[in-house]
Amino acid sequence: MKILILGTVPNDLLNFRADLIKDFIKKNHEVITSSSSLDPNSVIHMNNLGVTYEPIYLNRHSLNLAGDLRTLFNLLKLLKKQKPHLVLAHGIKLVIWGGISASIRNIPFYALITGLGFAFQGKSLKRRILTKLVSFLYRIALSKSKAVIFQNKDNRDLFINKGIVPQSKTYIVNGSGVDIKKYSYTKQPDTDVSFLLVSRLLGEKGLREYAAAAKIVKDQFPQIKFDLVGAEDESMDAISLKEVYSWANYVNYNGSTDDVRPFIEKCNVYVLPSYHEGLPRSTLEAMSMGRPILTTDAAGCKETVDEGVNGFMVPVGSSKKLAEKMIWFIENKDKIAIMGKKSRNIVETRFDVRKVNEEMLRILGI
Repeated sequence: MKILILGTVPNDLLNFRADLIKDFIKKNHEVITSSSSLDPNSVIHMNNLGVTYEPIYLNRHSLNLAGDLRTLFNLLKLLKKQKPHLVLAHGIKLVIWGGISASIRNIPFYALITGLGFAFQGKSLKRRILTKLVSFLYRIALSKSKAVIFQNKDNRDLFINKGIVPQSKTYIVNGSGVDIKKYSYTKQPDTDVSFLLVSRLLGEKGLREYAAAAKIVKDQFPQIKFDLVGAEDESMDAISLKEVYSWANYVNYNGSTDDVRPFIEKCNVYVLPSYHEGLPRSTLEAMSMGRPILTTDAAGCKETVDEGVNGFMVPVGSSKKLAEKMIWFIENKDKIAIMGKKSRNIVETRFDVRKVNEEMLRILGI
């Protein structure tokens, strides 16, 4: 069988879907992957996976109709060329245009909804119009889909309630899973308590709340360290490097990285104050390495925390509550290692990539 995997972010295909791709290949299926153009190093990485990569035109942040139609025509051309037996897509644009093109070519289509994204957040007039438009396009794209796979119940229920997809087509999996061998358990560093956030530089990841909370905490505990790791982004919700550097007195920005493990190993507590997620990969990686979690009660985030056992949840947008829990960790440092071990146990039980991929293969009928 020839399987085409579409993703709006090339890095996701290289990293987050690598284990799933390997499982397809182990079952003797041919895998084609497609997204925007790769840099030379990424091409080498993709080739090492043993797959074919087909670059297409894709501007994931643009609302330009001409650009989106160009993406659609690129996909139609790709499907005609490769003639896959199955298409799996994730990311808003490639779920929409991939679903429509697969329908036109009469190819079985599966959608993986890894989060709601910018289009479903906020209550301004512009956001409401965007939500209606994206919902309409989703409805068309998913009308002939074989299955729509979600990473949390809240996202699935929203799609059902909006009439985008019938419940009978929906499934829930525990995120993308995490390689518990690669992200092995590590002991807590014997230093003053340090916090880490790994995220693209986006407002709705809660970076501003993280910085505000760090300032509150450092006013009382100046020795405490707050690290931030993540790449710039071109989204309408992007935070500029100028703003990030303005936090330098209380947040240490480390740029982007291809390997978060050294940063997780050096931290005591992992923080993600996000407004919404599918199921955050970075949090699962930190949990796998034995770190307690401080996150929000938002969809996708709350699935990673057993309250008071492996971490805490705070209300979305509350830097004050975030700071209060940070101070709790500082004042209860002896609890951190215990909670970190609970995180590891949760990952081993629910989020092991092998278990997640077994469920994905079952849904895809592979």
